[in-house]
Amino acid sequence: MATSTPATNALKKGKIDFSLTEYDYAPGGERVGLQAAEAIGEPASKVFKTLMIELDGKPVCAILASDREVNMKKLAKAFSGKSASMMDTHDAERMTGYKVGGISPLGQRKRVPTVLDESAMGQAEIYINGGRRGLQIRLKPQDLVEFLRCEVADLVR
Repeated sequence: MATSTPATNALKKGKIDFSLTEYDYAPGGERVGLQAAEAIGEPASKVFKTLMIELDGKPVCAILASDREVNMKKLAKAFSGKSASMMDTHDAERMTGYKVGGISPLGQRKRVPTVLDESAMGQAEIYINGGRRGLQIRLKPQDLVEFLRCEVADLVR
């Protein structure tokens, strides 16, 4: 399988140190992040999922551990917004250029405000989606924050 995606290309261009892990993606799974964690043999607290959210009608991106659920009120507060809800699947795919199950916070078609859950900062390295189903990127959370110029906040219930 090809490991070159807009996400990996962005990291290479930015000279960010990362590694890739591939796994067998099982279509139809409800919790892709948990499936990825199990498949690569890492705790779910180290494998982060990418959620596309509509905040006051505008797109934002949230990155949090795959075993956690986003608290929409905390997310809205992180961006000084009022109302947040999950983006429609079709809209998320169109906006990011990725298929659900393979959405990465990196290399999206349009850069949107992004926030990383603060739990990532307690890890030496985390995994995020590599821009394709069955591909994970391992990198330092601080490198991700600096590269995306994203916020870090408490996002979970």
